[in-house]
Amino acid sequence: MIPANTPLSDAELVELERLLTSLPEAVEPMDTVSLDGYLCGVLLQSAPVPAEQWLRFVFDIEGREVPAGVDTARIAALAQRRHAELRQAIAQRQWFDPWVYELDDAATPSEAVLPWVAGFAGAMEHFPALMARDDPALLEPLAVLFSAFDPEDLEDADELLAVIETLEPPADMAQAVEDLVRSVLLIADVTRPVSKAAAPRRPAPRGPQRRR
Repeated sequence: MIPANTPLSDAELVELERLLTSLPEAVEPMDTVSLDGYLCGVLLQSAPVPAEQWLRFVFDIEGREVPAGVDTARIAALAQRRHAELRQAIAQRQWFDPWVYELDDAATPSEAVLPWVAGFAGAMEHFPALMARDDPALLEPLAVLFSAFDPEDLEDADELLAVIETLEPPADMAQAVEDLVRSVLLIADVTRPVSKAAAPRRPAPRGPQRRR
């Protein structure tokens, strides 16, 4: 038996992407990058989200039913392993490696992490309790994440936009990845607090860069 939180191998990650893209055209599944951001968003909710609730959006971003006869068990098993791995890292405030990839040379680091952030935003849409919280400590980490979006895509988010306007975009992929992880752990400090006896967070060497 493979432990529930065993990281996916490179081969299993490729398999997961292949299985997602091979689902029928009647549904629009996530890709692995957006899935990773989505899982972080699910795990940052104050109350645990049952697998049957979050899995349906993995198979189709609108939550539509997969056609009868299509076997999604392997997708579910792999997604739940990543969910368990991330759950442990977040609970212990440990570093994790987001599933993000460098694009071509013309792409900026913000563009490279945008699919991950889009997955996170999907979780906020389907499970809105986190965004409904009125806690000032959430504002900066959420602004760092949502800064990957075009400001015109952020409707009714004046407070977020005000903070985003003060931030410098990540200088490189290393900083962009650090920003994702640091923001997730800062949000967890608010929504999923732990005692001081918990494992220490691996500190990110750089915080959000402010405009001068």
